[in-house]
Amino acid sequence: MDQSVDFNRLLEKEVQQFIKDHEKDDESVLVLKNKEILGIPVATIAQQIVGRRKAKTKLPSLYSTPAIVYPPKLNLEQCSSKVTAQFKAGLIKGKLSADLTGGFGIDSLYLAKSFTRVMHIEPNAALLQIVKHNHEALGTHNIIYHESDAESFLIATHDHFDLIYIDPSRRSTGNRKVFKFSECSPNVVALMPTLLERSDFVLIKASPLIDIQQAIRELGFVSQVYIVGYDNECKEVLFMVSKLKAEPIIKAIDLSEDQTGNEPFSFTLSEENKSEVSYSEPLSFLYEPTAMVLKAGAFKLVGKKFGLKKIAPNTHLYSSNEIVPEFPGRIFKVVNFLKSDSKSVREFLPDGYANIISRNYPLTPSQLRKKLKTIDGGQKFVIGFSGVNKKHLVLATRVK
Repeated sequence: MDQSVDFNRLLEKEVQQFIKDHEKDDESVLVLKNKEILGIPVATIAQQIVGRRKAKTKLPSLYSTPAIVYPPKLNLEQCSSKVTAQFKAGLIKGKLSADLTGGFGIDSLYLAKSFTRVMHIEPNAALLQIVKHNHEALGTHNIIYHESDAESFLIATHDHFDLIYIDPSRRSTGNRKVFKFSECSPNVVALMPTLLERSDFVLIKASPLIDIQQAIRELGFVSQVYIVGYDNECKEVLFMVSKLKAEPIIKAIDLSEDQTGNEPFSFTLSEENKSEVSYSEPLSFLYEPTAMVLKAGAFKLVGKKFGLKKIAPNTHLYSSNEIVPEFPGRIFKVVNFLKSDSKSVREFLPDGYANIISRNYPLTPSQLRKKLKTIDGGQKFVIGFSGVNKKHLVLATRVK
């Protein structure tokens, strides 16, 4: 938000009504046509419109609450969604928690439902003002705000926490993406002795792109790893760290809006390493694990646990003659084996519609769609994949 703008001006009734009335407008057009709106720089109004539109699906409680102020687009993009914030807040309950990288305050907001008090740490004074106002507007009053960075706060505090949460920035000083915790800001590897001294548990958020095994080695004392997704899209990887010494349990979970989700697929790396898998040509049913299970690396164990055959060592599809509905992922019934030419495929798809899936196959979905001359959509699936001895193209219907 523009520092020159009076915060209270933005909250005036007519300004808030304008933002609400124009939330579907193209903000770039507004910026081109106006310098100011109701005496406020148009860039600030545009920021609020973008924020409100983003919050509608990502943070519905903010969208439905009057007089919420939105931060710059980057802060909103980087913050947790309602679903993932709720999940994290439900892992541990207690008296005192700290969010060392407060940002837009969504994680602090949901932690406040699980802890008596929450410390929200954020060095950006303007962002801190927005967060404090929004929390009060949402009726949350058990958060204490500190204008500080994580390192300075840890040095200054004498409190002992039940849980410390930290979401380190994955950008270097030159705005280059980094993937190791030791390269993030703050450097959680260097901070780990202090973090474990100050808290019983430390929860660290990482990008879905992180190398899980490398991160476990970097951090040490990892007790749980959560690969968290929504609608089969991997959103976050979380590392729970404590002084308890045990092999980390890895949990892959696909959340739903009401937080029921599926049961986590849980395992340890030693279980995966010791697992043996048998291979088979495609049988009556094909199984595709969720993105979270694949990210977790349970390539052999997911087949073993559900009594399935794997299609090939590098093809992460599984098969059986009897359906196993508990499988964590999509299940398809094989209808026919196809030839990879448009004429023979059209016999089975007279309307031309099909959803294309490619797994360890020479052609991408778009290339396969072009070759087969199909149209994206419909109820049928064409799945291309490599088996142990040959490549397959099958027509299938989804049963889960």
